[in-house]
Amino acid sequence: MYFDLNVSSPAHIDLLIHLGYTVIALNQTIQGKYDPKKHKNTLADVPSRPGIVFLKRLTIILDADSEKGFNLTSSHSAFFAGYDILALVPTTQATLSAACLTHTLPSALTTHVISIPLTLPRLPFHLKHTLIRTALKNGAVFEIPYAGAISDSNEKRHWWASARELVRVTKGKGIIVSSGAQELGELRAPRDIANLVSLLGMPQDAAHTSLTKEPKSLVLRAQTRKTYRAVLSEPTVVIPEGWQPPQSQSQPAQPTQAQESAPGQESSQPNKKRAREENQPQQTQEGGGGEKKKKKRKKDKGGGGASSTGTS
Repeated sequence: MYFDLNVSSPAHIDLLIHLGYTVIALNQTIQGKYDPKKHKNTLADVPSRPGIVFLKRLTIILDADSEKGFNLTSSHSAFFAGYDILALVPTTQATLSAACLTHTLPSALTTHVISIPLTLPRLPFHLKHTLIRTALKNGAVFEIPYAGAISDSNEKRHWWASARELVRVTKGKGIIVSSGAQELGELRAPRDIANLVSLLGMPQDAAHTSLTKEPKSLVLRAQTRKTYRAVLSEPTVVIPEGWQPPQSQSQPAQPTQAQESAPGQESSQPNKKRAREENQPQQTQEGGGGEKKKKKRKKDKGGGGASSTGTS
């Protein structure tokens, strides 16, 4: 399943389907600031094709006048709710900081795509690691429109330099690749784009992921705008009819073998102590009688010696 989340014209749909794309996002662009009197949703009628998923995307190009605000507020949430994906194109350092730090936080107006203008002669801001990491941590992705690599030679040179810088800062993570083409001749097949992006320093598997897994996870996260902080509903327990809890039958606990042997062992210990105490006096008595016999024998020997001397 291949994704192209930046299709500028419905006239490109037939060719994209022929090239193998199955998820297509039609894009509407607003310059600078949203004005409810001027801007209307032009993607109300999205064509339907069997086996093809069509999405609606709104891209706001942030210029110097947008630093004070571009009306991406809750008061206009009804208008922005008609789009599946919200994207920002920062053109100054202040708008890049606002896009990465503020508008990527979970809310009903979260912007999940930050598209970098790669065809400018020079990037209008410095890609700081702290800003990029914060945006990636909040769930945003950075977009590389590959149409700049196929267009005019001057824009092509700028595109290669800026795209390599973006891949270097992001380390190839959190990047999606889309067409952003204005003409049919700028569209390419997914495998050709994967080979093109691999020349920027991305591994082959990461280049393939930028057309498949990364856009898919982006679309799933973008759906959470309709349910703030991805809270869907409170779970409830459904008990089927006729179900009864199992009845617990109380049975007397049977003593184990260890418990049965324990009382016997305890009762035998005092008996052994008593037997030892009874044997001790007998031994002392026997020992005392033996000493008396020894003394008598010594006296007898002494008396016998005296009598023998007297007779002599």
